[in-house]
Amino acid sequence: QVQLVESGGGLRQPGGSLRLSCAASGSIRSFYVMGWYRQAPGLQRELVARISSGGVTTYADSVKGRFTISRDNAKNTVYLQMDSLKYEDTAVYYCNFNQATNTYWGQGTQVTVSS
Repeated sequence: QVQLVESGGGLRQPGGSLRLSCAASGSIRSFYVMGWYRQAPGLQRELVARISSGGVTTYADSVKGRFTISRDNAKNTVYLQMDSLKYEDTAVYYCNFNQATNTYWGQGTQVTVSS
């Protein structure tokens, strides 16, 4: 089992920044992929960004150039730096952890972009 603890959500104005963190603990092996998904009201959950233990990153087109995902392997923690926030970034953000055939989700953290 793997446990995920998220932090960093909140309210920002358009153009502002937020940093999300997700710390994993438990039965963690050397290779895994961590990432962030989000779900806005009435919409399906979608990938925001993910990063492998080797540092390979993937971003949704909608956040490229504005969001940066990074990780600290020693702490089993992934970060999502969100800059130039837009109204459409408003959603619940979920941390995701994939290891072999197992997938784990965090409890979700609300990000609201509003003036």
